[in-house]
Amino acid sequence: MTLVSDRPDIVPVDEWRRLDPRMLIIHPVIETVRALPALAGLFIAGQGSGHGSRWSLVATAFVAGAATLRYVTTRFRITPAQIQLRHGLLRRRTTAAPLDRVRTVDVTAHALHRVLGLARVVIGTGTSDRKGRPALTLDGLRIADAARLRDELLHRAPAAPSTVDTPVADETELFRLPRSWVRYAPFTLSGAITAVAIAGFAWRLISEAHINPDRFGPLHTLIDHLRTAPLWRVAVEVGVVGVAFIAVASTAGYVLAFWNFRLSRHRGGTLRVTRGLITSRATSIEERRLRGAEISEPLLLRAVGGARTMAITTGLRVGRGAERGGTMLMPPGPRAAAVRIAADVVGAAEPFIAPLVSHGARARQRRFVRAIGGSVAVVAVTGLIWLAAGRSGWGWLAPAVLVPLSVPLAADRSHSLGHAIIGGYLVARRGSLVRRRAVLSRDGVIGVNLRSSVFQRRVGLATLTATTAAGRQGYQVQDVAVRDAVVLADTLVPGLLDEFKA
Repeated sequence: MTLVSDRPDIVPVDEWRRLDPRMLIIHPVIETVRALPALAGLFIAGQGSGHGSRWSLVATAFVAGAATLRYVTTRFRITPAQIQLRHGLLRRRTTAAPLDRVRTVDVTAHALHRVLGLARVVIGTGTSDRKGRPALTLDGLRIADAARLRDELLHRAPAAPSTVDTPVADETELFRLPRSWVRYAPFTLSGAITAVAIAGFAWRLISEAHINPDRFGPLHTLIDHLRTAPLWRVAVEVGVVGVAFIAVASTAGYVLAFWNFRLSRHRGGTLRVTRGLITSRATSIEERRLRGAEISEPLLLRAVGGARTMAITTGLRVGRGAERGGTMLMPPGPRAAAVRIAADVVGAAEPFIAPLVSHGARARQRRFVRAIGGSVAVVAVTGLIWLAAGRSGWGWLAPAVLVPLSVPLAADRSHSLGHAIIGGYLVARRGSLVRRRAVLSRDGVIGVNLRSSVFQRRVGLATLTATTAAGRQGYQVQDVAVRDAVVLADTLVPGLLDEFKA
């Protein structure tokens, strides 16, 4: 790729480029914030010797100084065949990726970035992304330069400037998030993680600082109430407060992550997702790298008729949560809308709505045996621990409530099982707490894995995993009859099993 332009803001090909010097402000702040737990621990540990403040100041200065080296030591350039990133001081490293391996470009602008007019660019190549480490990260480009670099890499040509928040020309809008969909936020339970994290951090801070909660009036009153109130009342009150906090935290997280969510199709052959309130993010996906889509329905969200749509593509991280991942095509909302958007992106609606092949009575029986057997095992282990501890009474039977709850769970899991080959796509559905319907293009399947455990072999079942370079790198068809699994594998990758059939 060669750039020929008279514009002064286009850097000649092969010339090493720097990050924007304004990153000298951002990097120290970011690294100091990341190190806050360690700095707080150092401050508390040093209080015993009276040097806590001095140690924490020295450590903060060291962290901030080391962060400035990132700007000094980072260079990148685009050659006709590669994009190259050079960084490091003591250990100098040069990372290179062929231009034809670039799958996605993610442009993110955190609050401080936006104040200074900068953005962070993550270039996905579909290789090292699997370990959660993007191949190439350029943290500190002007927003206009970041948008131009994105179009340069994905469309192989320079483009007019744009911003993270402003849509560029030549786009067709596929979806824009309605404000009323915030009603689905409490059912995502994303705030549960926030609640646990806050509680854990507060408990650790109180323990390390040797703070006695009884010294604080409101906390003292609350602790006395919990100690004297009946157990059933404490359980109800704690449950209500916990549910309310999780609902509020989930709603706040939904607004922060998906504010102004917009999905559009660029005429250059990319899908673009823009979103975010404080942190603005724009993710571009090459459509020719798209291998399908997945409709995800967590249990509570499914109960209110909701779902979300994820892309199955190379170069984007998965399994890091809906808010953090870059594969989201539609945030939690009505299931009908999730199906429509998935069909628009993939170009076919039937794989998302057609009935699937049931896995039969043996697969259904296996769901019940595993669910009920697992809950009974929990009760038995609890009883053994109870006896070993020398405790008396029937408290060890408390986990027995899991046994009746496992029956509807097993029924839902067996109902979820299904698969089909529809219009050149493998459709696989499974799960209960999170039901997933994955629609994977047969062209994206690079291999199959047939696995049958001891218990599966006894009832003639197997699990087929279609391996791919996209998404989760493997999509399972669980507990299918062995004969059907062999036929399915041969359909996905013709001729692959010929030598095993002989």
